[in-house]
Amino acid sequence: MSSSRVLVLNSGSSSVKYQLLDMSDSSRLAVGLVERIGEETSRLKHTHVESDTTREWTGPIRDHEAALKAVSEELAKDGLGLDSPELAAIGHRVVHGGQSFTAPTVVDDAVLAEIERLIPVAPLHNPANLTGLRTAQALRPDLPQVAVFDTAFHTTMPESAARYAIDTETADAHRVRRYGFHGTSHAYVSRATAKLLGKAPEDVNVIVLHLGNGASASAVRGGRCVDTSMGLTPLEGLVMGTRSGDLDPAVIFHLARVGGMSIDEIDTLLNKKSGLIGLCGDNDMREIRRRVDEGDEQAQLAFDIYIHRLKKYIGAYYAVLGRVDAVAFTAGVGENASPVREAAVAGLEELGLAVDGELNAVRSDRPRLISPEYARVAVAVIPTDEELEIATQTYALVGSNTQQ
Repeated sequence: MSSSRVLVLNSGSSSVKYQLLDMSDSSRLAVGLVERIGEETSRLKHTHVESDTTREWTGPIRDHEAALKAVSEELAKDGLGLDSPELAAIGHRVVHGGQSFTAPTVVDDAVLAEIERLIPVAPLHNPANLTGLRTAQALRPDLPQVAVFDTAFHTTMPESAARYAIDTETADAHRVRRYGFHGTSHAYVSRATAKLLGKAPEDVNVIVLHLGNGASASAVRGGRCVDTSMGLTPLEGLVMGTRSGDLDPAVIFHLARVGGMSIDEIDTLLNKKSGLIGLCGDNDMREIRRRVDEGDEQAQLAFDIYIHRLKKYIGAYYAVLGRVDAVAFTAGVGENASPVREAAVAGLEELGLAVDGELNAVRSDRPRLISPEYARVAVAVIPTDEELEIATQTYALVGSNTQQ
């Protein structure tokens, strides 16, 4: 029997998202979510894909170990339990791999220690990712646990893109550099864009725009990232749902000295009370567009600022790449908000970019081109699939060793 299944785990501070995939045909067998871990009102939602049945229950789940045991029990009800010989590995999303991890990595004690060492640059995410890793190890110590890092795809950036222009000794001492995030999405979408164009990834230059509540852009030359908008943290870059993106660093000093705000207050402001929600009180693009259509000037300004920043990055990454074969929109906003795509490309005709209104208006969960045939640069909508990307990378690493 071949072991072709991969369980993908995304462990947050109080949640676990999971998918079980069969890599023989990249099909999903089960998907689910455990949320509010540690509360009396914890909730588990599990869907068995083949039978299209969903089970939900609420009750106390004290910790991640209990959550994963509950996931295992739900999978076992469908004949897909963690003890199945068909399970090849468990792939884990890990947000920050620093410079140490440039590829998916089989987890051992040294890997766990390095992920823990990186907690200061990912204090919200790496601790939760570690908990998921250690819990899964305890449940299946005989099974390969693979860490797939959000930052790995961006480790191909040249130093000229990755370095900040600050004192190098200070930067090195505190690991201050541009790491980038959403890497699994950018990797998947850049390859899928090449496939849509009928070309090999190494022959295609792509600007990927991952636009969700968190948003990032990347410049991908021949399948390798050469620049990305997020930096030391996911705060840098595009205007996001609740994050400011780029701003003058002196704003922080000004708010501290003149506004009397503490570092923690400024951190909260820039990460949770800025971006679209700070500009107009909404971070849902659908609601913002509804307000724009009704003539709301505040929503219009927020939309215009969002598009202005997005357009600047398209232009910047066009310059970085020199030749652009495609611009690919992905994630919740990128895949679904046709006004965002239209506005982001408007006025860039001299760069070979254009959007066909009818094609752009079509709603679909399939990869598709929305540019007219005459356009020199393709504009694509590529639904992202980070779970499949994690499973693919995991299975590529360990699959050859799991055939029985």
